[in-house]
Amino acid sequence: MLHELNVLQNTLNLIHDLPESVAIISTTIVFSELYEELEDPVGILKSIKELGAFKRNTFGAEEVPEFQSIGERIVRMEGKHGLNAFINTDLETYLRTNNIEKIMLAGCVCSICIDSTGRSAYDKGFEVYMLSDCITGRTMFEQNFYCNEVFPLYSEVITSKELLHERLP
Repeated sequence: MLHELNVLQNTLNLIHDLPESVAIISTTIVFSELYEELEDPVGILKSIKELGAFKRNTFGAEEVPEFQSIGERIVRMEGKHGLNAFINTDLETYLRTNNIEKIMLAGCVCSICIDSTGRSAYDKGFEVYMLSDCITGRTMFEQNFYCNEVFPLYSEVITSKELLHERLP
């Protein structure tokens, strides 16, 4: 299904073509200098701490430079210190307050943050769409496996072009 992807360019194209009425929300993971937010981390969060990744104001924790030009169009949710964008953020409150019922996920990594957030959104009653050409995995095998086998269990997997041409008014 998926071959070489240009996830960043696909995402930028999508953002550029989305109607102004569609909310674009960023939930970047950012930690403090000493990772006080993490208590006894395991797995990938332990690795992040050991490697010193995603520290505030460092490369990797900063917003992708190409998104900075979009400016105010992106709603930035702070507080994400784990895999699921709903934990420690105001994401659910924002969605409910703005009567948003459909969520289209883009970003990385498909087997970690995207999957955790998508499953949580589904469990909370949101209609979930995975934008397969705007999501990346650590490997192409992982990318294909999640888009073909895992995401369809709780979401609809579509491309950004399908979203723009078939799903939006």
